[in-house]
Amino acid sequence: MEKTPKKLLEQVSDVIRLKHYSYKTEKSYINWIKRYILFHNKRHPRDMGGEEIEVFLTHLAVEENVAASTQNQALNAILFLYKEVLKQELDLQIDAVRAKKSRYLPTVLTKEEVLAIINNLSGVYQLVVKLLYGTGLRQTECLQLRVKDLDFAQEQLIVRDAKGMESRVTMLPTSLIEELKFHLEIVKRLHQQDLEKGYGSVYLPFALERKYKNADREWIWQFIFPSDRISQDPRSKIIRRHHLHESGLQKALKQAVQATDINKRVSCHTFRHSFATHLLQNGYDIRTVQELLGHKDVKTTMIYTHVLNRGGRGVRSPLDH
Repeated sequence: MEKTPKKLLEQVSDVIRLKHYSYKTEKSYINWIKRYILFHNKRHPRDMGGEEIEVFLTHLAVEENVAASTQNQALNAILFLYKEVLKQELDLQIDAVRAKKSRYLPTVLTKEEVLAIINNLSGVYQLVVKLLYGTGLRQTECLQLRVKDLDFAQEQLIVRDAKGMESRVTMLPTSLIEELKFHLEIVKRLHQQDLEKGYGSVYLPFALERKYKNADREWIWQFIFPSDRISQDPRSKIIRRHHLHESGLQKALKQAVQATDINKRVSCHTFRHSFATHLLQNGYDIRTVQELLGHKDVKTTMIYTHVLNRGGRGVRSPLDH
């Protein structure tokens, strides 16, 4: 009996997972491809091409007034569909109306404002925000940290498979080491309780679960900031404990900012901006900051040069100054 061919969006999901893209990216790409197909009255993408893509992108810019980054995300999703799933060559001379890129400087907090917000947080969320500011990690990078990524002896942490699937090393603030050790004792007890109840499994990247049997239950692979509840993995359907969800952190941060007199738009990413700016203010050079942030191009880091660019030796976290 012949197997029923998979639907197009199922094929997209398969290829995305084969390439080890994040679940967040998978949801985003599926959404954009679906919108592209519905916009053209459910025509199959195989029967469309550059002209239809152009019309859709123009609609996003003119009718929906989306940001340039949103339009680019839509384009990337559609190009992924044609190149990786349909294996179809496209005429890339797409002459769509492009959304204007916003030109703005990132919101940067003063050291006093950072500490004021941190003092209005408590528990695990306070520790997460301290780490965001003290290391310059992106929100997702921080929440996805695992026990094995911490190196207390060298006072550093490893950010694995970050944006662009690259890994990097950054400093671990000295002032957070004891707090992190105490936090890990609590997490380890929670993990032990999960194991006793027949759970304790954690998601492993790149099919490592098949390669290393039972590694998903080993302590070193556990998330440093686990969720307070066990849930079903949306991909594998396995019942397990994932890391803290971004929404809980964002809600706690919003409440902490409202409790201060800071009239700035503050997000988790603001602490990364503040980390970079304060390092430059403390005398570290732009190339060092680029490396710590994991920017491929120094031009991305140059946005922080509205402060003095002075040379410096060695790196200490701004949290330790």
